[in-house]
Amino acid sequence: MLGATTPGWPAVLSDGAVLLRPYKRGDARAWSEVRIANQAWLAPWESAPPGPWAEMNSPRAYGYVYRDMKRAARNGDSMPFAVCLVEDGRERLVGHVNLGNIVRRAFASAYAGYWVDHRVAGRGVIPTALALAVDHAFGPGGLHRIEVNIRPENGPSRRVVEKLGFREEAYHQRYMHIDGGWRDHLGYAMTSEEVAAEGGLLARWRRARTAK
Repeated sequence: MLGATTPGWPAVLSDGAVLLRPYKRGDARAWSEVRIANQAWLAPWESAPPGPWAEMNSPRAYGYVYRDMKRAARNGDSMPFAVCLVEDGRERLVGHVNLGNIVRRAFASAYAGYWVDHRVAGRGVIPTALALAVDHAFGPGGLHRIEVNIRPENGPSRRVVEKLGFREEAYHQRYMHIDGGWRDHLGYAMTSEEVAAEGGLLARWRRARTAK
């Protein structure tokens, strides 16, 4: 995704085995495999186009997704990261973090969205990935506020932001059309000042894990 005009983009971020990087055209097969394997885990929570899951998440469909992500990043509207695990010298795509709907100037804000392969859930992968992305957004990305909106019923996703210390600050009725209906969402947020004194969100997350 070269040529993007977003401050701080493109970027490669890592902590231990967790790696965030821009998507590549060659990710089609890996992206499709993990998406199809996680239909039951992801489909109830995503605002997806109509059609069979396997078709909407095929290697061919990835071509359209990749072009959309590349265009949005180049326009400065988002920072889409492939989340990978690096184990035994091998990189495996296991999730996604996106900082989207970026607004600059006086607002300096973005919405974060994410998903992770259920086969690595519970290992701290997506909290680490989100912490990396937020620290990058508050630093080279030049943003001040990150928001995350989650369905109240989505316990695993809520635990991610709650582990990281995002504030729950709003209840949005009939916020987004998902899984056949307009679904309520809880609004969480964080500003750069809230983690600056702690050395960033990743440092906060590391301390929280150590304290368990």
